[in-house]
Amino acid sequence: MNAEKVVFSFVIVLALTLNFGFFMGEMEDPTHHNVYELFATIFVNFLATALKLGDRTQVGAVLLSTSLVANLQLVAAASVWGYVEHVSGTGLTPENTSMMVSLTGGALIANVVSVVMLVSDTLMSRR
Repeated sequence: MNAEKVVFSFVIVLALTLNFGFFMGEMEDPTHHNVYELFATIFVNFLATALKLGDRTQVGAVLLSTSLVANLQLVAAASVWGYVEHVSGTGLTPENTSMMVSLTGGALIANVVSVVMLVSDTLMSRR
């Protein structure tokens, strides 16, 4: 068993599961979406992106692009949260919360694509 591939797969799946955990819950209810879980999701997604940087294959390029999309949307969600909490002073209204959760939903789709590609690439390499 290759430890590098285990860590790579672990981080990619962890990014997906953390993103899913943050996304789940009532879209308009800020109590269902924890700020620390969002930042853990962002951290693990950036770690997954760093691990994908060394792959020079076509699959590696697509994996990297899905990771960049997820990072962009997660940072946008965190920016919305930071703006409404600390700049505008409006706080997490149902509208602001749904915008933030929608952005993390886009990142969730990107993470799902990444995991599906990882699994399909693993299955293809076994043949």
